[in-house]
Amino acid sequence: MSELKARLRTDLTAAMKAKDKLRLATLRMILAAIQTEEVSGKEAHDLTDDDVLKVLAKEAKKRGESAEIYTQNGRGELAANERAEAQIIDEYLPTPLTDEELANIVDTAIAQVAEDLGERPAMKQMGQVMKIASGLAAGKADGSRLSKAVKDRL
Repeated sequence: MSELKARLRTDLTAAMKAKDKLRLATLRMILAAIQTEEVSGKEAHDLTDDDVLKVLAKEAKKRGESAEIYTQNGRGELAANERAEAQIIDEYLPTPLTDEELANIVDTAIAQVAEDLGERPAMKQMGQVMKIASGLAAGKADGSRLSKAVKDRL
C-alpha cells in the first residue's frame, strides 16, 4: 500500500473518532475513488503514490468545477460544501508550482527537446515538450496551466 493511501486511511479513522462529518465523508469519497481506480482495467493493482496523487488531483478538480456550476445556478450552500471538500483534498496534494517555477520547468523541457532535435522546437513539437514538462511538474501543476506556459514559451 502506498504511503499516501495509508495516511488517508489513518486520517479517516481520526475523523471518525473526532466525529468530523465533512472530513469523514470526503476521505471516504477519496478512498472509494482510489479503490475504483485500483480495480479498473483488466486486473486489479495497487496504486503508487504518484497514481494516488493523480486521483486526488482529479477529485479536487471535480470539486472546483462543481462549486463553480453551483455558484452560477444560485446554490451557494452546495458550492460552499464542494469548496470545503476541495480544501480537504488539497491538504494531501503537493504545493502547486509558482509561475516562475513553472516557466523554469518549461524552459528545461524545451532545452531537452532542442538537444534531441538539434534545433529549437516549434509548435509542431509541443507534444514532445509537454511530455517532458508533465514529467518534471509531476502533479504540481494542472495540465491546462502547463499547456498555456508551453504555448507562451514556444
